[in-house]
Amino acid sequence: MYSLFVKEIRSFLSSLIGYIVIVVFLLAISLFMWIIKGETNVLDSGYANIDTLFAIAPWVFLFLIPAITMRSFADEKKTGTIELLLTRPLTDLQIILAKYFAGLTLVLIALIPTLVYYYSVYKLGSPAGNIDSGGTWGSYVGLLLLGSSFVSIGIFASSLTDNQIISFILALALCFFCYTGFEQISSLSLFGKADTFIQALGINLHYNSLARGVIDTRDVVYFVSFNAFFVLLTKTVLESRKWQK
Repeated sequence: MYSLFVKEIRSFLSSLIGYIVIVVFLLAISLFMWIIKGETNVLDSGYANIDTLFAIAPWVFLFLIPAITMRSFADEKKTGTIELLLTRPLTDLQIILAKYFAGLTLVLIALIPTLVYYYSVYKLGSPAGNIDSGGTWGSYVGLLLLGSSFVSIGIFASSLTDNQIISFILALALCFFCYTGFEQISSLSLFGKADTFIQALGINLHYNSLARGVIDTRDVVYFVSFNAFFVLLTKTVLESRKWQK
């Protein structure tokens, strides 16, 4: 499992698209935080925080993570190496988890450089260090959990097709719906008291709770359950491939 995990990491970082995706993510966040004038600009806001990162990153992740995960199984199917992969002394779940954790590691690699933003605001504060560090780290946990959910969706989407573009589009659509779709449906007030429950099914409610810097066990359990659900869906897809034979 570890060797497959390392292989996935190397495969992504050895391709130009891997670096392009990470650079685009950092560039997009940097433009909103430091260059583009407005409320999102740290220097214009007058507040010592990096809330802009946690507000914009989920939308950038909607495109970044499907690009990371689109080749996970789709490329294996297209090249025919999926058959060789499934004959390894690994269970389907181990294969899926290796790819899942590889994707999550790449998300973490993309996030690490953003610590420069935290350090910059920490130093720019008046006085220096005038930033809610505890809340910031809590928000980072929320962003990482959101990223993990998008990775689980991306892995699932990739298992459904042998076309990377279709995998990307499908993952993008699913991530967008799971992030904002349930909230939009609940806002229509069509289901009465059930609207609150429908809203709670979506990622946005739980992410916003964590993005405030408060780590609530209920939100953590939600993300863990969400990830497990899509991992099991992916496992079902791989098993159905065997049944078809």
